[in-house]
Amino acid sequence: MRRLRERADLSATQAAALVGATQSRVSNIEAGRYGVSADRVRTLARHYDCTDEPLIEALAALTGERRRGWWEEYRDVLSPRMLDLTEVEHHATAVRVAHVINIPGLLQTPDHARALFSQTVPPLKPHEIEHRVSHRIKRQEILHREQPPPYTAVIHEAALRMRFGDRATVRAQLHHLTEVSELEHITIAVVPFDSGPFHTSGQGIDYFHGTVRQLDTVQLDTDHGAELIDSPAQLDRYRLILGRVEQAAIPPAKSRDFIAQLAQDL
Repeated sequence: MRRLRERADLSATQAAALVGATQSRVSNIEAGRYGVSADRVRTLARHYDCTDEPLIEALAALTGERRRGWWEEYRDVLSPRMLDLTEVEHHATAVRVAHVINIPGLLQTPDHARALFSQTVPPLKPHEIEHRVSHRIKRQEILHREQPPPYTAVIHEAALRMRFGDRATVRAQLHHLTEVSELEHITIAVVPFDSGPFHTSGQGIDYFHGTVRQLDTVQLDTDHGAELIDSPAQLDRYRLILGRVEQAAIPPAKSRDFIAQLAQDL
């Protein structure tokens, strides 16, 4: 809604006057802090000269009574940015990820996640580690619900060989990857060291598809936490990057064998 307003060259104050609301109300609606009716969304879109009906209806479908997601129970122990990521992930219609250093979060075992969080700087307290582990595992429920979104993960060999935890933890993580890769809606592809140049900075990329392209969101792993991006130009860029990364990977069946061999060699 904010992008539509800005494209119409209207301030939040001007938009508020058009619908008989306050500037703070419009700003809070755009930030997702207030609920808004489907009719109000359609009215705002009309004032913004938006004629993209699929987008308008997709936005309208997101309105109504705000329901608390399961992630709200972590409101006091995790950052708002992480909870925003969880909500975006929960509503995604498809997910594509590319990771070089770490196993994607939705594919991690509890022991792997625990070993990973134990390396956080500054160090986390034991109860903080457990909060993050439980949150990460609950996020994985989207892959096992009745109608899970298609999930494609490209993982570099470097991430597969990274040792988080003892040998048993590493082996269990690799076995888990081979098991979930058998699921119909999950595709795992590996980029081996000998594949040549790899088009990424090493930053983990998670791309979440919305009901329409304008509602897509990218999450980047950074030293200061998850960074969410939704600008059209950046979305185009990351779709291109993911396409090139996927082309560099070996086929899923060979990737499964590759991971199984790594586990066997431990």
